Amino acid sequence: MNILFLLTDDQAYRTLGITGNDQVKTPNIDRLGQHGLVFDRHYDTTAICMGSRANLMSGMYEYKNGCNFDHGAMGTKQWSTSYPALLKEAGYRVGNAGKFGFAVKDNRNVDQRGIEGTGVKETFDVYLTKGGQCNYTTAKNKDLGTYEKENPHLTQALAAASIDFMRDAVEEGRPFCLTVGFKAPHKPLEPDPQFDHIYKNTIWKKPGNYGREAGLHLAEQSRQDRQYKRYWDEAYSTDEKYQSTLRKYHQLIYGVDVAVGKIMRGVEELGIAENTVVIYSSDNGYLLGSHGLGGKALPYEEGARAPLIIYDPRSPKRGTMRRTTSLTGNVDIAATILDVAGVGIPDVYDGKSLLPIVADEHSKVRETLPIIQVFGQEGTRCLSVINGEYKYIYWFYEGEGMKATEELFHLTKDPLEMTNLASNPEAQPVLNKMRKEYDDQVRRWAEQTIDYNGYQEYGVLLDRQVDWEIKARLIPEKDAKYIPGTKTF
Repeated sequence: MNILFLLTDDQAYRTLGITGNDQVKTPNIDRLGQHGLVFDRHYDTTAICMGSRANLMSGMYEYKNGCNFDHGAMGTKQWSTSYPALLKEAGYRVGNAGKFGFAVKDNRNVDQRGIEGTGVKETFDVYLTKGGQCNYTTAKNKDLGTYEKENPHLTQALAAASIDFMRDAVEEGRPFCLTVGFKAPHKPLEPDPQFDHIYKNTIWKKPGNYGREAGLHLAEQSRQDRQYKRYWDEAYSTDEKYQSTLRKYHQLIYGVDVAVGKIMRGVEELGIAENTVVIYSSDNGYLLGSHGLGGKALPYEEGARAPLIIYDPRSPKRGTMRRTTSLTGNVDIAATILDVAGVGIPDVYDGKSLLPIVADEHSKVRETLPIIQVFGQEGTRCLSVINGEYKYIYWFYEGEGMKATEELFHLTKDPLEMTNLASNPEAQPVLNKMRKEYDDQVRRWAEQTIDYNGYQEYGVLLDRQVDWEIKARLIPEKDAKYIPGTKTF
């Protein structure tokens, strides 16, 4: 089977017609869902670009692949079991077009922000990409200049490059795995001007949890970084800013939809529709002013939840509109890709193949999933656990008037997360259950984490049983070593 992985950047779950947005025009992506399977409970276990993309390719949680902003690069050992590396070994023609987004390095304790390194380029037969942020102007992207004349905007250039890659694979008679890393709709919001008319007269609705007042019930820690302080002022603080932001943001997604339509027509014209599995998702969601917040990273629904669609032509149910509420995470993508290719899934993976759910939308591959936030200001760092119905968040940071805080949301009854149930006596049985799930996640972190790039200390920082005085000593001592189970270091 050929594998086509279409990955957007910063695309929130409710930005497609098929995920419930009645103001957008996304017919091509919607068509994938109408003939495949739409995942309605899909989350990025690290909801920020660099860390999420490392999760996606490695099949491992952040504390095992060791890669994110403020921490460092993925090790070559972790890269060696990534899906691109394993498919290359299996004889696939492997390509990456567009944003790659993280670093791979031999040495430890490095801080490279999205610069490709040892072992990456050698993995790919075609590497039309940039390690960090791409540029929306095609000519400003390495290796994509040949597409500039007919496709001056990056999104459409990636479509053209994708079709060329697939055509070459067909001519070579090799199965392929192509990852298309769209920059859209990531900032700066520079949509393709040929689509300026699409949302010119749209007046964008605001969700029920929009604005500062809708965030006052949340933990004080959630308001300590740029999601609250900077991004709100830049893009959402007035109705004029909100409308302008939403128009450009959705216009960028419309460009992706056009590109997806071109790529899928290319699949048909090349005669490979019957043996090409298509996966569509995003590296994280986007808050878009919900709870008075912008950006992503935080574990609330708009930031951590993302679209996921899988179309498998082998499925006897293809062509039938199907949805699933089974819980899935971005770490599951790598395992799924390997399963499609018939390549063994490494034991080190945290991800699970989603093909059982593709076969039966009522099946499950996991009961719980962590959402990791160890990026940015220390006060906003936290760990969450979700089981599909409830979400539990533990904010460990104390100081500046803040105390360690718990949040508990009933997602199926309160999808906008407007009621924190943590102090509700009637919710205590659920709270205790979610606390146990959380503690299990922290234990696994302490047992399985890499011992470099500053991840080991979180086995203590995230532990609900450890006093803040001990945690406060750990924060400035990034190389501190601790003894699991002893609460000492």
